[in-house]
Amino acid sequence: MFTGFTDATVDFLWGIRFNNERLWFEAHKETYLSELYRPMKDLGAEIYEFLSERRPDDPMVCRVSRIYRDARRLHGRGPYKDHLWFCVERPSEDWTTRPTFWFELGPDYYSFGLGFWSPAAALMETYRKQIDAHPEELSKLVRQFNRQSVFTLDGPEYARSKGQTSDLLRPWYQKKSLSLRWEGPLDERIFTSALAEDIIAGFKTLIPFYHYFNKLVALTP
Repeated sequence: MFTGFTDATVDFLWGIRFNNERLWFEAHKETYLSELYRPMKDLGAEIYEFLSERRPDDPMVCRVSRIYRDARRLHGRGPYKDHLWFCVERPSEDWTTRPTFWFELGPDYYSFGLGFWSPAAALMETYRKQIDAHPEELSKLVRQFNRQSVFTLDGPEYARSKGQTSDLLRPWYQKKSLSLRWEGPLDERIFTSALAEDIIAGFKTLIPFYHYFNKLVALTP
């Protein structure tokens, strides 16, 4: 059961940011495991349990990220990430292409939400066609979304217009990819078990979007 992160969690994340090298990490590996990885895994397990109960016929999985950076993509950076996250989503080879719930913790911020960051062009074309054919479906969700104050719509937009739609849906229609996210500086919430409750409360408002986006995946050739 998740009981909260600790001061040692934050100290480790700052430490790896400024000492991003193998010798430092190996000397602090047990701190990483006990204060960051295992609490993250416990938090992910609670969120997974909630989501899988809401979607019992959906074969969701929970994955905690590796702290090791891909050696092919270091680009002058150290070999370790200074943040960690977990994702809850359907099994796939690339989770960035599918609707995914996530939580992420860094040394000076944390975030959580729902999104897909690298959807195929065909999926986004299906998304716009679905809006064109049935704008009322997304309009209902967007009106509900606009009444809440936790999450914001995020993601890059196409430079050129992709077509005409209502003022309500235009910010959603022009997205190359999108996420519904909350992000803020570290606060006392991360040190208590209430963090899991708050994430679950937030995800309750995003589940209808998860249903909608997964339907688009099923419709995409």
